[in-house]
Amino acid sequence: MRLGARLTSLFAALAFGPVAGFCLADLAFPLQLERTRTLATIVEDRIGRPLRIFPAADGIWRLPAHAGDVPPHFRAMLTTYEDKRFDKHPGVDPVALTRAAAQALRHGRVVSGGSTLTMQAARLLEPGPKGLGAKLLQMFRAVQLERRFTKDEILGIYLTLAPYGGNIEGVQAAALLWFGKRAEALDIAEAALLAALPQSPTALRPDRHFEAAKAARDKVLRRAAALLPPGVAAEAMSEPIPTLRAALPFLAPHLTEALARRASGRTIKTTLDGDLQANLEALARRQLIDLAPRANLAIVVVENLTRRVLAQVGGVDYFDDQRAGRVNLASAYRSPGSTLKPFIYGMGFDDAIVHPLTIIDDAPTSFGDYTPANFDRRWNGEITAALALQNSLNIPAVAVLDKIGPMRFAAALGQGGVRMRLPKAETRPGLAIALGGSSLRLVDLVSLYAGLGDDGAVEPLITAAGRAREGGFPVLSKASAQVVLDILRGASTPDGFAPAEVTSAERRIAVKTGTSFGFRDAWAVGVSASHSVGVWVGRPDGAPSPGRYGRNTAAPLARQIFDLLPSHDLPAREQITVEASAPDSLRRLTSRRETGADQSQTKPNQDRLALVFPPAGALLPKADAEDAGGFTLRAIGGRRPLAWLIDGRPLPSPAHRRETRWTPDGEGFHQITVIDAEGATATASVRIR
Repeated sequence: MRLGARLTSLFAALAFGPVAGFCLADLAFPLQLERTRTLATIVEDRIGRPLRIFPAADGIWRLPAHAGDVPPHFRAMLTTYEDKRFDKHPGVDPVALTRAAAQALRHGRVVSGGSTLTMQAARLLEPGPKGLGAKLLQMFRAVQLERRFTKDEILGIYLTLAPYGGNIEGVQAAALLWFGKRAEALDIAEAALLAALPQSPTALRPDRHFEAAKAARDKVLRRAAALLPPGVAAEAMSEPIPTLRAALPFLAPHLTEALARRASGRTIKTTLDGDLQANLEALARRQLIDLAPRANLAIVVVENLTRRVLAQVGGVDYFDDQRAGRVNLASAYRSPGSTLKPFIYGMGFDDAIVHPLTIIDDAPTSFGDYTPANFDRRWNGEITAALALQNSLNIPAVAVLDKIGPMRFAAALGQGGVRMRLPKAETRPGLAIALGGSSLRLVDLVSLYAGLGDDGAVEPLITAAGRAREGGFPVLSKASAQVVLDILRGASTPDGFAPAEVTSAERRIAVKTGTSFGFRDAWAVGVSASHSVGVWVGRPDGAPSPGRYGRNTAAPLARQIFDLLPSHDLPAREQITVEASAPDSLRRLTSRRETGADQSQTKPNQDRLALVFPPAGALLPKADAEDAGGFTLRAIGGRRPLAWLIDGRPLPSPAHRRETRWTPDGEGFHQITVIDAEGATATASVRIR
């Protein structure tokens, strides 16, 4: 309805009497509050700090604000400058209107408008043409506002909609864009400028009209001088005026964008730690310098017990199309390489298919028409399951999966919320999924490992604050999960990092790396007592990065990330003890090897020196050694005679045998080393308790 028609209807309603007329008009012309609901979308971290802000649907930076969002000195200066009797009048101030009319008659022009803050809020709710008719409509709307809302709520409407230059509306947006801070943190000089700007937001824009903006700010300070401690207003006048807009926060752009699409116009609180997110994004940018051209990376950090995501880097250089910067690589499906092997062995332990000390033959083997090979194209002969996992050997992992069944394995992961994608030509999982023959997302892989760190229960990760865990699916038993972690903790660390045996127990990390076929994806996923960290590195277009694999590319970055995480004091967990030897029924795993495979090109490296017992990371009960007169240390391969060392000290042993006896002299960690006649060595760190 046009303004003239509205006024005609309004005066007709008032003809019934002031009270009855107003009630009729109030019903006929309800307040229009839509603009207060057309807001920017704010995605916050776990303590309410903005990670990223998206403009409202109309392109305006309009953020919600309330009276309590501004410091007391801002409210005092605003009301002193705009509406001294704001807390007393009913929406229209007769004193101000009388004064404005008298000044207009005396000077022949409008000197002061007489508008109250409530009338200004009404005008901001329903922008329209100026003039006497518009002013009368504002007065009517102001009374409507006063009848429905408290003074603080009316002030909140004004603070949400007030213009601050360009496409900035609301004091929160103004504080962020002009000063880079929240409104509640505004100092005296900043508050004075924002109290003045709405009077003429175009003419007073500080980035375009610096002198005019400064003069307006100082005018507010002079009027409010009596409300401030002596000398404060004069000191504030010497403060600089911003000449450029501040950069809005831009953290976790991939995750925040996904969340904003699902909840436009709202404030969304996440589980992310803003400080950690900023630190990881900076670390990722530095790491990118050393990567292959067009390569990118993704990071996910999770609290194990809560499943809350603390940081998620979907990629570096969001605006770089060469690196596919806008693609969320943390949620992209990629080949996981060897990263599923720990869960294959864990399920094998649960099913009593293998034991950590079960001997598996790492030799050329065909499983039907599938003939896998190791990453280094070498073979290790007979080796324990624990050592096979630590060294990420392919044939033993496939042999264990063959016994479990790939369909059953994939189904168990699916019940934990992890869905793998198969190549288009395949309709059901095959044995190749043990070595990366499927696709997974980094967020799903980290959810698996977080479950490994929480007694084997797997469930999707949480990014929304306030959401509680729903209860995971036990992909592995508690015992198997702990044994797998102990095995992985005993694996050798990347160059430049302290070995596991010299690291404090609460900071020891179980890390599994993986590399997909053709060096297309490099992975590292680690678990500490309190956190899980996943890293993916590669080219988003799937092109190879020769020489870049999980151990030398992703694992060092994962280790650096763990150094940024806190060490939580967690309750002591029951330790699962691995038997000193495998049960008779699990001494050896027999696989369906086909002897027809061409072994001329893949001759087993049976001469490679390796420790069979104890496996690295084993927890050996001291009582077992005392009862049996010591442990039997066994090695395979290598050229005899063999020499044995315990913590660097020689252990007397028969020179031409591959085994010897060792009785520990106390509890704690020990390093066992065997050296053959050609100087080759094999080492395992174990714990006696």
